[in-house]
Amino acid sequence: MADVLRKSIVFSPKTSHRNNHSKRKFFPIKCSFPANNGGRLVGISSRSSFGGVGTAVDQNRNIWSQKSRNFQSIGAKMGLSIGKAHKWWEKGLQQNMREITSAEDLVDSLLNAGDNLVVVDFFSPGCGGCRALHPKLCQLAEMNPDVQFLQVNYEEHKSMCYSLNVHVLPFFRFYRGAEGRVCSFSCTNATIKKFKDALAKHGTDRSSLAPTKGLDEKELVALAANKELSFTYTSKPVEAEPVPEHQEVLVNADDKAAAKESLSSNRKTLGSSSTLRSAQENEDKTLATARR
Repeated sequence: MADVLRKSIVFSPKTSHRNNHSKRKFFPIKCSFPANNGGRLVGISSRSSFGGVGTAVDQNRNIWSQKSRNFQSIGAKMGLSIGKAHKWWEKGLQQNMREITSAEDLVDSLLNAGDNLVVVDFFSPGCGGCRALHPKLCQLAEMNPDVQFLQVNYEEHKSMCYSLNVHVLPFFRFYRGAEGRVCSFSCTNATIKKFKDALAKHGTDRSSLAPTKGLDEKELVALAANKELSFTYTSKPVEAEPVPEHQEVLVNADDKAAAKESLSSNRKTLGSSSTLRSAQENEDKTLATARR
């Protein structure tokens, strides 16, 4: 009885009746259960229904290892394709569009833009409005090759966005030369006219001799104060307004003499007036005496 249990056939061959036109026989795998191994599968070696290919497994492998490997490879390929499909913000990019990698990259890109208009696009991969607006932004970038479009991924640069006070998506900021930030707003696919109007207003050709401003001073200080960012900035000292120097008045000798003459004449006038006043008083006294 033990020998019968030790070497027994679990499955028996049978003919498949799924397809009446097919006479292919499927031979299931034979399994043996040694008594000293607790009933676990030790070896399988036979012709099976896997296209006539022999399959061998041990204690650490199961009977479906070949199929599981196939499913894993298919799953890996599907994962790669899905990952690429999720990066919608990389589709349709023009030569004047690129993604920002750090806070320092953003600051340098704005300073190196010169007088050209720069549009900073704050987006998130999970933002439906951002994804719907992306194709139109690519079209506008193609129509305006002199305008630079910088993309900031909110999910990868949350700390930087907090320092720049960006809390609504999609969000846009326009920068231009010495003027710095000229406008900022949030718009969606339904309000794309707001974006087009700002692009037409600030996208005209202009030149300035002043240096490019880029981010505001308070924004640079906020980025430098953020410990999660590897960005350093030294605030510029406040320059005091120049005080005009007191000019010394040079007086010539002739001017001094003229000033003395005018002073003496004024004194003489005062003296004559006092003499006339005293004479008038004496005359009044004489008339009073005569009346008495």
